[in-house]
Amino acid sequence: MKANVVFHKDAVLNDLGGGVSRRVLAYTPQLMIVEVNFEKGGEGSVHSHPHCQNTYVRSGRFRFTVDGEPVEVGPGDTLAFPSDVPHGTLCLEAGTLLDIFTPMREDFVK
Repeated sequence: MKANVVFHKDAVLNDLGGGVSRRVLAYTPQLMIVEVNFEKGGEGSVHSHPHCQNTYVRSGRFRFTVDGEPVEVGPGDTLAFPSDVPHGTLCLEAGTLLDIFTPMREDFVK
Protein backbone atom coordinates (compact mmCIF):
# COMPACT_ATOMS: atom_id res chain seq x y z
CA MET A 1 0.00 0.00 0.00
CA LYS A 2 1.20 3.48 -0.88
CA ALA A 3 1.40 6.31 1.67
CA ASN A 4 -1.68 8.52 1.86
CA VAL A 5 -0.55 12.16 2.01
CA VAL A 6 -3.31 14.72 2.56
CA PHE A 7 -2.51 18.42 2.39
CA HIS A 8 -4.73 20.42 4.74
CA LYS A 9 -5.61 22.91 1.99
CA ASP A 10 -6.98 20.04 -0.12
CA ALA A 11 -9.05 18.31 2.58
CA VAL A 12 -12.74 19.14 2.23
CA LEU A 13 -14.36 20.90 5.21
CA ASN A 14 -17.88 19.53 5.75
CA ASP A 15 -20.35 21.66 7.69
CA LEU A 16 -22.25 19.34 10.03
CA GLY A 17 -24.53 22.13 11.29
CA GLY A 18 -24.93 23.49 14.79
CA GLY A 19 -21.50 25.12 14.83
CA VAL A 20 -19.58 21.91 14.02
CA SER A 21 -17.50 21.11 10.93
CA ARG A 22 -15.36 18.09 10.05
CA ARG A 23 -12.34 17.58 7.81
CA VAL A 24 -11.24 13.99 7.09
CA LEU A 25 -7.46 13.88 6.93
CA ALA A 26 -5.21 10.91 6.10
CA TYR A 27 -6.45 7.37 6.59
CA THR A 28 -5.87 3.74 5.79
CA PRO A 29 -8.36 0.91 6.33
CA GLN A 30 -6.89 0.42 9.82
CA LEU A 31 -6.55 4.04 11.03
CA MET A 32 -8.07 7.49 10.40
CA ILE A 33 -7.44 11.03 11.66
CA VAL A 34 -10.20 13.64 11.53
CA GLU A 35 -10.17 17.35 12.43
CA VAL A 36 -13.39 18.55 14.07
CA ASN A 37 -13.94 22.29 14.52
CA PHE A 38 -16.44 23.69 17.01
CA GLU A 39 -17.89 27.13 17.56
CA LYS A 40 -18.74 27.96 21.17
CA GLY A 41 -21.93 26.10 22.03
CA GLY A 42 -21.42 23.53 19.27
CA GLU A 43 -22.38 20.05 20.33
CA GLY A 44 -21.48 16.50 19.44
CA SER A 45 -24.48 14.54 20.69
CA VAL A 46 -23.95 11.45 22.82
CA HIS A 47 -23.36 8.45 20.57
CA SER A 48 -21.36 5.24 20.40
CA HIS A 49 -19.72 3.23 17.65
CA PRO A 50 -17.70 0.03 17.26
CA HIS A 51 -14.49 1.96 16.50
CA CYS A 52 -11.88 2.73 19.15
CA GLN A 53 -11.38 6.51 19.29
CA ASN A 54 -8.69 8.75 20.75
CA THR A 55 -9.31 12.50 20.87
CA TYR A 56 -6.65 15.21 21.21
CA VAL A 57 -7.77 18.72 22.16
CA ARG A 58 -5.82 21.00 19.83
CA SER A 59 -7.52 24.19 21.05
CA GLY A 60 -10.59 25.36 22.93
CA ARG A 61 -12.41 23.96 25.97
CA PHE A 62 -14.89 21.11 25.95
CA ARG A 63 -17.18 19.33 28.40
CA PHE A 64 -17.34 15.68 27.40
CA THR A 65 -19.78 13.14 28.72
CA VAL A 66 -18.15 9.72 28.75
CA ASP A 67 -20.32 6.78 29.74
CA GLY A 68 -22.56 9.22 31.65
CA GLU A 69 -19.72 10.99 33.49
CA PRO A 70 -18.79 14.64 32.73
CA VAL A 71 -15.18 15.72 32.23
CA GLU A 72 -13.87 19.15 31.16
CA VAL A 73 -10.77 19.26 28.94
CA GLY A 74 -8.60 21.87 27.23
CA PRO A 75 -5.57 22.23 24.94
CA GLY A 76 -3.18 19.28 25.06
CA ASP A 77 -5.60 16.97 26.89
CA THR A 78 -6.51 13.59 25.41
CA LEU A 79 -9.33 11.08 25.79
CA ALA A 80 -9.52 7.42 24.77
CA PHE A 81 -12.89 5.82 24.06
CA PRO A 82 -13.07 2.04 23.83
CA SER A 83 -15.53 0.51 21.37
CA ASP A 84 -19.21 1.13 22.07
CA VAL A 85 -18.70 3.57 25.00
CA PRO A 86 -21.31 6.38 24.86
CA HIS A 87 -19.67 9.79 24.53
CA GLY A 88 -20.50 13.33 23.41
CA THR A 89 -19.26 16.88 23.91
CA LEU A 90 -20.32 20.48 24.39
CA CYS A 91 -17.90 23.19 23.23
CA LEU A 92 -17.32 25.75 26.02
CA GLU A 93 -14.73 27.80 24.09
CA ALA A 94 -14.33 27.59 20.29
CA GLY A 95 -11.71 25.04 19.31
CA THR A 96 -10.54 22.04 17.38
CA LEU A 97 -10.36 18.35 18.20
CA LEU A 98 -8.30 15.73 16.41
CA ASP A 99 -10.09 12.37 16.43
CA ILE A 100 -8.22 9.17 15.64
CA PHE A 101 -10.23 6.05 14.84
CA THR A 102 -9.37 2.40 14.43
CA PRO A 103 -10.49 0.97 12.15
CA MET A 104 -11.23 3.94 9.90
CA ARG A 105 -14.78 5.35 9.78
CA GLU A 106 -16.11 4.31 6.37
CA ASP A 107 -19.26 6.34 7.05
CA PHE A 108 -17.12 9.52 7.05
CA VAL A 109 -15.93 9.01 3.44
CA LYS A 110 -19.15 7.91 1.72
